[in-house]
Amino acid sequence: MDNAQETKKEVVATKPEAQKFPPRKDFVRGGNNSNNRSGSRNSSRPGSDRRGGDRRNSKRPERQKSEFEHKIISIRRVTRVVSGGRRFSFSVGIVAGDKKGRVGVGMGKASDTALAIEKALRDAEKNMLKIKLTKTNSIPKEVEAKFASSRVLIMPAPERGLIAGSSVRTVLELGGIKDVGAKIFSRSKNKINNARVAIEALAKL
Repeated sequence: MDNAQETKKEVVATKPEAQKFPPRKDFVRGGNNSNNRSGSRNSSRPGSDRRGGDRRNSKRPERQKSEFEHKIISIRRVTRVVSGGRRFSFSVGIVAGDKKGRVGVGMGKASDTALAIEKALRDAEKNMLKIKLTKTNSIPKEVEAKFASSRVLIMPAPERGLIAGSSVRTVLELGGIKDVGAKIFSRSKNKINNARVAIEALAKL
């Protein structure tokens, strides 16, 4: 028994101790190492203090403002039934003008309202009408026109301002016309047709 205990003591004595390594100077727990790495990466990029560069100075190109003012006269949701179900889109009617004798009516259709408005505005600018005005921004004579089921009469009204209703008034306002009176003879409540008939009447000047 004594010999067995002595051999165990000798084995324990000869077992090598675990080596203790000193901590690395460039590795410290707690996130400092990640800061060092990010700092080394950013230092290679001149003029940038963070990852991704300096975005504060970057500016998006400003969108050019249109010279025409516009007003939405009609917006409705259109449903189309297909084999897979229903598809929804938006139809928008717009009157655009510069209040200096130019006015137009446009239509746009898209799956998104913003895209439909943009299309309608482009259509209105493409179909712009130049109106012949007097020195007082009125019309020189009485005109009458018919479009679809809408019929309108536009006549001069000196010193009485703008007397009109429905979308005909919107067309006259954005066209910069003053001292006129408009009478809609039809019972149509279609604002698009009423706007288009006003354009047809003004084209006869």
